[in-house]
Amino acid sequence: MSDAAGGTDAPDEGEAGGVAGPAARELAAEILRVLRASGRTVATAESLTGGLVAAAFTDIPGSSDAFRGGVVAYATELKTRLLGVDSAMLNRHGPVYGPVAAAMAKGVRERLGATIGVSTTGVAGPGDADGFPAGTVHVAVSLTDDTVVRTMALAGNRDEVRRLAVERVLGLLLGRLREEYA
Repeated sequence: MSDAAGGTDAPDEGEAGGVAGPAARELAAEILRVLRASGRTVATAESLTGGLVAAAFTDIPGSSDAFRGGVVAYATELKTRLLGVDSAMLNRHGPVYGPVAAAMAKGVRERLGATIGVSTTGVAGPGDADGFPAGTVHVAVSLTDDTVVRTMALAGNRDEVRRLAVERVLGLLLGRLREEYA
């Protein structure tokens, strides 16, 4: 498959790792293959990863066949305004909460017209935020009839936590795709 500029799915020299790292690039490439084969699409809603999940997809030439787009809702109120996350839930629990990740994934799926929505929220660090330690991460994958959330404690510095969160949400998505469409 080639993109509009005439590229191929093979990484260019020097781009093998992509913006989000080599593991994320590999996962994204496999996800895009599965999505293309099944006629499905994906959209991303990101907080702590700040667009790295979307970057992992767009690092792959031809990704526009299956990647609809993404929303980086870093500010809490944008999670409500752009993604439809319930403001009462955010006021009560804050943005570092598994059901917020679920609502973000569902909201981006619906609002961007994708078959699947994925999301990331949490604390990248270096310090605690909202009463949670750095490395507290929630990721979600939303399909039409179900949403799966994973909560984890990731170790490392800010960059490592963010990259690991990207890898975890992409791994969760690939697992769900294999269950659903294999």
